[in-house]
Amino acid sequence: MKKTTKIVLWSFGATVAAAALFALWSWKSLMSTPFDITETTYLYIRPMDKEDDVKQQLREVAKARSLRGWTVARWLSEFHPRTGRYAVEPGETMFSVYRKLKHGKQAPVRFTVPSVRRLEKLAGVMAQKLMLDSADVAFAFSDSIFARNYGYTPTTLPALFIPNTYELYWNTSLEAFMERMQRENKAFWNDEGRNEAAQQMGLSHEEVITLASIIDEETANNPEKPRVAGMYLNRLRIDMPLQADPTVKFALHNDTLRRILNVHLRIDSPYNTYRNTGLPPGPIRIPSVAGIDAVLHHESHDYLYMCAKEDFSGTHNFAHSYADHQKNARRYQQALNRRGIR
Repeated sequence: MKKTTKIVLWSFGATVAAAALFALWSWKSLMSTPFDITETTYLYIRPMDKEDDVKQQLREVAKARSLRGWTVARWLSEFHPRTGRYAVEPGETMFSVYRKLKHGKQAPVRFTVPSVRRLEKLAGVMAQKLMLDSADVAFAFSDSIFARNYGYTPTTLPALFIPNTYELYWNTSLEAFMERMQRENKAFWNDEGRNEAAQQMGLSHEEVITLASIIDEETANNPEKPRVAGMYLNRLRIDMPLQADPTVKFALHNDTLRRILNVHLRIDSPYNTYRNTGLPPGPIRIPSVAGIDAVLHHESHDYLYMCAKEDFSGTHNFAHSYADHQKNARRYQQALNRRGIR
């Protein structure tokens, strides 16, 4: 064999060996080099993100010690960023994260529907947890065509949402979110005989939710809620105005009022239950499950009046007659005066 040929073969062999060593080293880096994190962190890939944007998050958010493993994985297969929220666990390697991103294996978000007074607030909470814009969501909630798609009006739409915690993907669309809420709403009403209880009372789901929303505003004391529900149902049966202070606050768009005065009661609004009989046109908040069940399993009694207790415990004195109610009301008003609450 000629000397030149030996040199060429030796050079070729050395090159192959070096390439093999580099590949082995890169593969080891890919398979065994963990991210420099001590707790789970998340990558958020948006629709317009490119591969370089993903790498930047790996450096900054996941504290990647090196992107060599990414380069090796990239040689092995094509990569196109897939929108979503992806978990990076302590001790995890670049290879496993690459596979998650490549195949769109998202980490779900635990989203809790809050018991809020206004759907604008729900829109804000959704935007904090999901890839949604709060202004767009709030606008949709106020749109009659959008609400009609799900069987509601903007006024009754709060009745769709059942406060609970759900697993969703971060990139869930508003339409997919609403469809999920529809399924959860149906499951809720089919559970524990709620449908049957509402039918026996002669109330629609929306009416139950509307009354529950008032009860939740009247008291945070869950054991008292069935009694409050029974009182309001007694009023509805005899076509007596509900005279619920929270509905006046809702009509005034002022949830901070601590004392309802005569001037407040003059507001011309379908939500003013001092001037109108029956239920208001829709819920004044997304009620709690406890509030809903308090209506469906209300206490049977003949109370027609209630007034906050003068000890400010958050509970109420109940009365059968207006005369007894006036006595309770005077004690409460005196307590307000002593505290200087206007």
